[in-house]
Amino acid sequence: MSTDTALESTELTPRIASAVHADKETLLSGCHATQLRDLLERRGVLVFPRIGFTDEEHVAFTRTLGTFAPERSGEEVYSVTLDTSVNKLADYLKGSLFWHIDGTMNEVPIRASLLSSKVLPSTGGGDTEFCNTYAAYDDLSDEDKQRIAELRVMHSAWNTLFYYDPEPDYRTLRRMMAIGDRELPLVWTHRSGRKSLVLGCTARHIIDSEFRESLDLLVRLRDWATKPQFVYRHTWSVGDLVIWDNTGTMHRARPYDPTSGRLLHRTKLEGEEPFE
Repeated sequence: MSTDTALESTELTPRIASAVHADKETLLSGCHATQLRDLLERRGVLVFPRIGFTDEEHVAFTRTLGTFAPERSGEEVYSVTLDTSVNKLADYLKGSLFWHIDGTMNEVPIRASLLSSKVLPSTGGGDTEFCNTYAAYDDLSDEDKQRIAELRVMHSAWNTLFYYDPEPDYRTLRRMMAIGDRELPLVWTHRSGRKSLVLGCTARHIIDSEFRESLDLLVRLRDWATKPQFVYRHTWSVGDLVIWDNTGTMHRARPYDPTSGRLLHRTKLEGEEPFE
């Protein structure tokens, strides 16, 4: 297949997300890999409607786009579900119902995630929302950009616990605390020169800031970054594949019944640059 064939895509909203129109054979050939990576960086989210990849095809397609990142357990495909009978660690995914960036505990965060819909929730719900943190930064006032330029934020995996369990038992808290903490910039200056906001439910407090002032700013910026003009909401159909640029977006699942059967399979691309 010719590598210079134009990639057909349609913008789903003005500021974030494009649908890509290509068949399995073309995608698996890797002939559009460079164009897809460029489009992903520009648009933040790519949707491949009802492409219907098998797990093997899902993994193979991921490998065309960069360095494949297996799970810590070594598995290639991760089951995203709140059903503990399918995923024994499903309770940890309750934090995914709130705005977040994957890998804030890592020195180098995941470059991108690829999520494929296998089973729709029988009781409805379960859409996934994405927001463009590049665009959100770009549209800030000059005053805000100057104010936050040098701020550092402590991110903690355990902070997410209090979003869904305000009174956790001590053992659960200690288990979450063991995952760690990491100090990150509030504004990530990427190697490309672009800047994005680093926010989400792992963001615990701004370093050297009074607690009330810190919380006020973090919540205000989260509300700003998740305004409708920066958000794409995906309603899943079985067979859909969605890729998001984890370095320039936040995402969250919308609430759904843990017993509803909702199941998605995820693969990841290794990170390519640290938070700076």
